[in-house]
Amino acid sequence: MYCGALEFVCSPTSVRHIPVLLDECMACLKPESGGSYADLTFGGGGHSRSLLEANPSSQVLAFDCDPDAALRAEGLSAEFGTRFKFQDSSFSELDQCSSACEFDGVLMDLGISSFQLMEAGKGFSFRLDAPIDMRLDPRVGQSAAEFLETASYESLVRAVRDYGEERRWRRVVQAIEGARGTGKLSRTMSAAELVCDAVGGHQSRQRIHPATKTFQGIRIAINGELEALAVTLPKAFRALKVGGTLAVISFHSLEDRIVKRFMRKMAGRPEHKMDARSQHERISYGVLERSKAVFPTKQEVENNPRSRSARLRFISKTSHPEF
Repeated sequence: MYCGALEFVCSPTSVRHIPVLLDECMACLKPESGGSYADLTFGGGGHSRSLLEANPSSQVLAFDCDPDAALRAEGLSAEFGTRFKFQDSSFSELDQCSSACEFDGVLMDLGISSFQLMEAGKGFSFRLDAPIDMRLDPRVGQSAAEFLETASYESLVRAVRDYGEERRWRRVVQAIEGARGTGKLSRTMSAAELVCDAVGGHQSRQRIHPATKTFQGIRIAINGELEALAVTLPKAFRALKVGGTLAVISFHSLEDRIVKRFMRKMAGRPEHKMDARSQHERISYGVLERSKAVFPTKQEVENNPRSRSARLRFISKTSHPEF
């Protein structure tokens, strides 16, 4: 779910973002040979920086819809000049901002950055009391507070049960509906307390906070994250040159399922166990050098606990798809 470690100097605003699976990403993208790359999730800029530093001729086009990311990108622009360009928009707009088949590598890191987590005003974390917002781009859409107050029963179930994968979703949905109009759904800590009470409180042996899954599901729902991912993967693959690589880091089983099935389809393999198509019905446009995902090393997890759920999948393009 999360993609960076935190280092505090004196306050949560003094945060350093550490990119996940950095060495593994560079190994599959091979930026040391130079080329053009798209970093579709700029965040703290760690992956973009490594791509640029690998070869003095490398170029990076980075995307991020968080307005604060644009400010962080100014540092790379000043350091690397025209080799680095930043697009203040969602990665789903890739096809509107670049020409077809121009990248040697495309990277997507689907985690939430440390900067987003530790800025209280963004309302992602229930460990910091603030208005509960959770929008990746606070300039558009509905905040989490508005969603909780107005969403239909079906939408709440989809967020909590399907996206959050919360087993006790009925209790949570009932608690949310019962708290409407009380003000409890307007702030992160009061909303988290509501969920915690609904599922039976925090037990000492629990690895994660009881509100984690619900908050995750709400965030995915209000940002349309799974829909955006499904739309963007074909665009990202089309934007690759033949021989280029698409690399995706996911932190959630639903994200990983979308990525895995898409890459298997592009490689001409069965998308899932129930895929009954014969081999001659499948078309291969790429090669999967690894069938299984790449996970962080034990050392990385120790240094950066938020990397523990990360997994990397990648595919090399061998021909242009007919879609």
